[in-house]
Amino acid sequence: MPDGPPARGATASLLNLPNIVTFGRLCAVPLAFWLVLVHRVDQAFLLFVAAGLSDALDGWLARRYGGNAIGAMMDPVADKALLVTMYITLATISALPAWLAILVVFRDLLIVGGIVVLAVLGHEVAIRPIYISKLNTLMQILLIAVILLQVGFGLGIPGLDFVLTWCVATTTVASGAAYVWNTARGK
Repeated sequence: MPDGPPARGATASLLNLPNIVTFGRLCAVPLAFWLVLVHRVDQAFLLFVAAGLSDALDGWLARRYGGNAIGAMMDPVADKALLVTMYITLATISALPAWLAILVVFRDLLIVGGIVVLAVLGHEVAIRPIYISKLNTLMQILLIAVILLQVGFGLGIPGLDFVLTWCVATTTVASGAAYVWNTARGK
């Protein structure tokens, strides 16, 4: 165990502006969960939009002023935590089909579980986002935003939630299968 406090450089690297913004987004996850559960879905929508803007902001700050490995790891964790929490929570209040929330969570568990197993077995694990996964994330975000807008404000385009539900389901299965396929082939 090291003696004394961490070196100033180590602390400073944790406390840069992009990491603080990312940490704020991560802290928004339980608040978004609670807002939906207490039927303040309008406020959950606004928080979801703010989280999306903060994601763009911390990315810009990291590119402009320099990011670090901690921020690079924390950013996708904050994004996934918010998305998975919203899928589970909105399914709990019947705003989304439960089967879709299960599918989204299972895909993420499959990917993370596969990474953990490979790392434990001593295989090099390289996480490379693929096009279908990026499309899946976009579809997931759009569906959550549409559902929060519909439930929270009563606004929306009739049938859009249905179309987006099937787009999310399709891209979730396709991206999960692509990750499994690419991993099995050693890519």
